[in-house]
Amino acid sequence: MSAFATKWMGQSVEVGIVPVLVLLALYLPFAYFVIPESNALHLSLFGINLIGQVMCFALLALALDLVWGYAGILSLGHGIFFGIGGYMMAIYLLNGAYADTNVLPDFLQYMGASDFPPVWKILSRLDVTIIVTIIVTVLVGGAFGFVTFRSRINGVYLSIITQALTYALMLLLFINDVGLGGNNGMTGFTSLAGHKLADTPTQIGLAVCSCLLLVAAYVGVRFLARSSFGRALIAVRDDEARMRFLGYRTHTLKLFAWCLSAVLAAFAGMLYVPQVGIVNPTIVSPQLSVEIAVWVAIGGRGTLIGAIVGAIVVNGLKFWLTAQLPALWPFILAGVTLVIVVYLSNGLWGALKAAGPENKGGRQ
Repeated sequence: MSAFATKWMGQSVEVGIVPVLVLLALYLPFAYFVIPESNALHLSLFGINLIGQVMCFALLALALDLVWGYAGILSLGHGIFFGIGGYMMAIYLLNGAYADTNVLPDFLQYMGASDFPPVWKILSRLDVTIIVTIIVTVLVGGAFGFVTFRSRINGVYLSIITQALTYALMLLLFINDVGLGGNNGMTGFTSLAGHKLADTPTQIGLAVCSCLLLVAAYVGVRFLARSSFGRALIAVRDDEARMRFLGYRTHTLKLFAWCLSAVLAAFAGMLYVPQVGIVNPTIVSPQLSVEIAVWVAIGGRGTLIGAIVGAIVVNGLKFWLTAQLPALWPFILAGVTLVIVVYLSNGLWGALKAAGPENKGGRQ
């Protein structure tokens, strides 16, 4: 492929990913309500739900790529923020279920509770839940980031810390006395923003929202990555000591990117939980956090679009192969990851970008 063709293809895909995702969002209700079931283009509610989940994972990968690809921070604990969003949304949904049925969730009855926890009633409105989730995520992520970045903890040490914290949180959530459902988690959701959660329009609406939020996040993060702030992040990634010597407060730059990434991951969790109908400690499992890094690595670290494509491709294959060849999927994923790491260190999209005449060192 010529350099001109490679450059043209790269620019076309970068520009075209937004309308493609918007068209997908518009296509989902059309494919279910208008296209007859006998047509191959018809999508079942199950298929639409899977697409919505994949879009949440793509948003999660985009969040990690912001800090790993541009700031050089490999987090193996982004499942923490995904879990914060998921549990916050679950509490909001349980508020709605309690208002509809006036019956306490099973795990609260098991704990001997006679009323819905007063603190949880704060999250009885969706707008308040979103605001509280942002605040909690920024506080948790900001506290961790301030301590680690201020102490100049980088590289593998930071990755190990994030992985350890993820594992510790998962073990904590397994304890029934914590009051978040323990091993069984939270379920029994009935309504969302006044709409029955089990209704077809609600489920399709969630998938559409997942697509549109991914579009908005990609546009916003891409703009940020191409700005002076994004160039400063790349400089910190490549030579943080020199940036400090030049007078830049590198820990502040990384802290802002880290908190923004955490909020995006929390939003992904908030949209994911009502689509799967349950949240339990596995949402913050170390395995998920490692998988996020795998999605980004396969697609292309520091490219944003590569992270999205990597998450979509890997999870699409996962949903299909775990149904067809469940025992082989872990080996297939490991094999693909090894091939990418050995032969395409910048991922699929990163390799395509590198083949072009203008390799901006990770700039989108």
